[in-house]
Amino acid sequence: MQHFDYKPHGVCPMNISFDLDGDTVHNVSFKGGCNGNLQAISRVVEGMTVEQIEGYFKGISCNGRGTSCSDQLATAVRKAKESE
Repeated sequence: MQHFDYKPHGVCPMNISFDLDGDTVHNVSFKGGCNGNLQAISRVVEGMTVEQIEGYFKGISCNGRGTSCSDQLATAVRKAKESE
């Protein structure tokens, strides 16, 4: 299992932290942002694959920003997977 930290762009959280075991994501946490919603996202994605997270969350926009916390998580896990 490998640990990753990602600095998201265009959203409120300052950092997304998670572990990647193969292509399975664990221990997601966000620093900053809407605490309740981000805790919920973190629980929902526990044990999902990179592809599942992308399928559910890629392309979601928050208030017309062109991205969202969940979209940034999908980007983060894909970049981590590709860096292995």
